Amino acid sequence: MSHFKIKLSLFLNYFVFAILLNSVGILIQKSQNRYHVDEITASSLEAFKDLSIAFVSFLVGSFLPRLGYKRGMLIALALVFAGCLGMYWGNSFTSVRILFACVGISFAIIKVSVYSMIGLITNNDKEHKSVLSSIESFFMIGIAAGFIAFPFFYSDTDPDAWLRIYLLLAGIVAVSFFILLFSPFKIKYDIPGTSPGKDFIEMIKLLKRPLVLVFAISAFMYVMTEQGIMSWLPTFNEKVLLLPEKTSIYMTVILFLSVALGRYIAARLVKKVSWLAIIAFSLAGAACMVLFVLPQTQHLSPKKIETLNDVPVIAYVFPLIGLFLAPIYPLINSFVLSSTEKVLHSPMASLLVFFSAIGGTLGSRLVGYLFKNIGGQKAFYFSLVPMAVLLLCLFFFRQEQKKNIPQPGL
Repeated sequence: MSHFKIKLSLFLNYFVFAILLNSVGILIQKSQNRYHVDEITASSLEAFKDLSIAFVSFLVGSFLPRLGYKRGMLIALALVFAGCLGMYWGNSFTSVRILFACVGISFAIIKVSVYSMIGLITNNDKEHKSVLSSIESFFMIGIAAGFIAFPFFYSDTDPDAWLRIYLLLAGIVAVSFFILLFSPFKIKYDIPGTSPGKDFIEMIKLLKRPLVLVFAISAFMYVMTEQGIMSWLPTFNEKVLLLPEKTSIYMTVILFLSVALGRYIAARLVKKVSWLAIIAFSLAGAACMVLFVLPQTQHLSPKKIETLNDVPVIAYVFPLIGLFLAPIYPLINSFVLSSTEKVLHSPMASLLVFFSAIGGTLGSRLVGYLFKNIGGQKAFYFSLVPMAVLLLCLFFFRQEQKKNIPQPGL
């Protein structure tokens, strides 16, 4: 049995959802400019996306192995296909909310499936880390592709021209559906428990493990930081750095490309350097970016932006925080998953997605509140709080690792 087609299918599905899922930053900006909602109302899009991910992932992790990973992903792709068409024809803030609900539900199934299947198609801990980091890196490339593609559909004469991208995305989803449909999925795997109810109980029991509790807090804090910055960077570029709408989106691509590069580097570096040391260094670097780069936004004055040479240097520098944020999430996830019995990978991945989604929702909502009440210049300083908590969590994580799991020798 060849795993090449399976891996290709997983990468393609992740790429498609990278574009859709992380267009929330663009739609937050577009909802303010096109549908005339305020910052707090616009930030609710993150909740429609992430709460859908959270609740669905919490439910599907226990019975997805019984449903079948392939069947589950096909259902997810069909749902998001319908959501894209609904967005094109609906053209309203309500349509945007429905779209992200569809995307959230579908992505929960896709991500739990992908994370569960990586453990089934890899042979050891190092291969697991490499594949997971590579998929997460490809995910960021998909996000960057989306941020490049969206502005191509903007028009100065037709305010609804941007909606045509959803026809393109629906087409890509359809292609992904048929590639998945005809990909051989003949992997054998054990199913935890003897019934869906017992499967769910087994998933809840995972929370009794101290290592899992620390991991859940870590995932929560990381995604709170990441999503707060990613979702609001286009708005930050427009309202704080005073860039035109289209330029503000293009500059956001730097963030996603830097995350992709950072995860690629981490996938290679982790073979020689302790993964905990990489994460500690990354947190320190991200905090320095916030403390030393953000103050440079305080004395900017409006000027005409005609070329990229006219864009303030800060717009190029701050997105590089992605290099430091990049390694944290996949390394934590890979270690915990590879340290869990393979039969429990689906419920473990379900918990991972659940806590990540809740963290993403809270992070974006808080940044939206801060943008409205204290201004965009100060809003991103909030990210220092979850960074500090995450650093503390890693200390306890290391202690629990020593007590419960043999050192992986990385």
